[in-house]
Amino acid sequence: MPPLADADDAAIERFIDAIWAERGLSAATLEAYRRDLQGLARWRGALAGLDRKALFDYLAMRTEAGYTPRSNARLLSTLRAWFASCVQRGERSDDPSALLHPPKLPRLLPKALSEAQVEALLAAPDAQTALGLRDRAMLELMYACGLRVSELVSLPATAVNLRQGVLRVMGKGSRERLVPLGEESQHWLRRWSSEARPALLETARDPSRVVALFVDANGDALTRQAFWALVKRCAAVAGIDPRRISPHGLRHSFATHLLNHGADLRALQMLLGHASLSTTQIYTLVAREHLKSLHARHHPRA
Repeated sequence: MPPLADADDAAIERFIDAIWAERGLSAATLEAYRRDLQGLARWRGALAGLDRKALFDYLAMRTEAGYTPRSNARLLSTLRAWFASCVQRGERSDDPSALLHPPKLPRLLPKALSEAQVEALLAAPDAQTALGLRDRAMLELMYACGLRVSELVSLPATAVNLRQGVLRVMGKGSRERLVPLGEESQHWLRRWSSEARPALLETARDPSRVVALFVDANGDALTRQAFWALVKRCAAVAGIDPRRISPHGLRHSFATHLLNHGADLRALQMLLGHASLSTTQIYTLVAREHLKSLHARHHPRA
C-alpha cells in the first residue's frame, strides 16, 4: 500500500481529537478508529472525494481478503462517525456510508466460568509473595465488581474505600459508578495495600507520584497485556485451559452468576456500567442456556 498522505494524516488526527472531546472515547477505541481510517486512506490514496462505490469496493476487498464480518462492521461504524463529522464541519454535503448495510453478525454469548472454576482461579496465585498477593487481589476485585480490564488496571489507589466497602470506577464514556465490595475482595485488597504494595513501591523512581492501585515489580502501573498474561498463568495453575479463558471472562462470570442467583437486571446494568439495558440483557440468554442445560441433564423426560 502507498504511504499515508500528509493531508489524510492531519485530517484523521483532527477527527480523532474532535471525537474524543465529544464522546470521551477510550484510547483503544480511538486507536481502532485511527487504524481503520489510515487503512482506507492508504488503499484509496486519499480520503477526500470518497464516494459510495469506493467504500463498497473497499469493503468487498476486505471480505475477499478474509476480514471477519465483525471487523467490517466496526469499520463501517468508523466510517459513519467520520462522514458525520465531515458533514457537521461543512466539508461534505453527503454521507456515502449512509446506504451501506452492516454485515450480519452471529450472536455470540459471553463465555462464563463455572463457580467452581472461578474458585480455583482465585486460589491459584501464591499469596505468600508480593506479586502473588497482588494477583489474588486483582482477580478477587475483578470478579467481585465485574470490572472491565481497562477499568481494573487504571484504578487509582484512592478509588478504594474500605471503610465504606465501595469502589469508585471510571467507566466507558467517562461515566463514574460506585460498586460495592464483598468481604473477600476487601480482605485481599487490605492485605495488598498494607503488606505488598508499599514494598513494591520502594523500587519505583518516585513512589510519591505513583497513583495506580496495582503496580508491577518495578513500581509501575500494570498494563492490560500484563494482566492478560497473569490470567493465563493462573488459569493453567487452576487446571483451566488458558486458550478458553480471557480477562473479560471474569466480568462475564460476575454477571452470569449474579443472574443465576436472582439478581435484578436493572441493578446488574448499574453494576456493570452499561449505558443501555439491552447490552445487559444478553446475560439473560446465558442464564437461560444454563437452565436449559440443567434441564436436559437432570429431567427424567428431557
